[in-house]
Amino acid sequence: MHRHVFDAYGTLFNLHAAAERHQAAIGPQWQQLSNVWRSKHIEYTWHHSLTRTPATFWRLAERSLDFAIAATGVAVGGGVRASLLATYRAMPPYPEVREVLSSLKREGAVVAILSNGDPDMLTDALTAAGFNGMFDAVLSVAAVGCFKPARPVYQLASDHFGCRPEEISFQSSNRWDIAGAKAFGFYCVWVNRAGAPDEYPELAPDRVVGDLRGILAPAG
Repeated sequence: MHRHVFDAYGTLFNLHAAAERHQAAIGPQWQQLSNVWRSKHIEYTWHHSLTRTPATFWRLAERSLDFAIAATGVAVGGGVRASLLATYRAMPPYPEVREVLSSLKREGAVVAILSNGDPDMLTDALTAAGFNGMFDAVLSVAAVGCFKPARPVYQLASDHFGCRPEEISFQSSNRWDIAGAKAFGFYCVWVNRAGAPDEYPELAPDRVVGDLRGILAPAG
């Protein structure tokens, strides 16, 4: 049985779509704001995991957006802030995602999500994308009370499927997530959409692809 587990934000869903959609209101710094929003969001998850203080992914999304607005000095009114957050809950999928998931399902593969997102956030994203029913499991870190790359998060997937870590192919666009999953023992596919430089050399991915279509091609 082929088990393909996907990160959600940045891998299946375009996490920069919110700022891009509102770039006219944000102005020329929209990309900077989006990048700071994302990096601060992840930093907050690591802090809360290490300090073992509870937090929802959604609350950290709000907090990190407020930091990004302050750090970039962009004049974002309450209406635009609310629209950014609403779009964040309904991110569009990358264009190849539906095709890839359909191909995997036709081949008899099991497909799942393993995400930092809260369960209600993931439900909203899947509904907005029209992906309801496409995944065999949607696993949220809320079940273990910490965020990636904490080991218990990856354990969720192997426990759910009752298999060894190496029997799961894990796909993520986040190199730090791939490093965490590799340390746990997954077969790891780094979806390097941005052509980013490699890092974490001691925890190398098993494959590197430019987008998810790459996982349909034979490794080689």
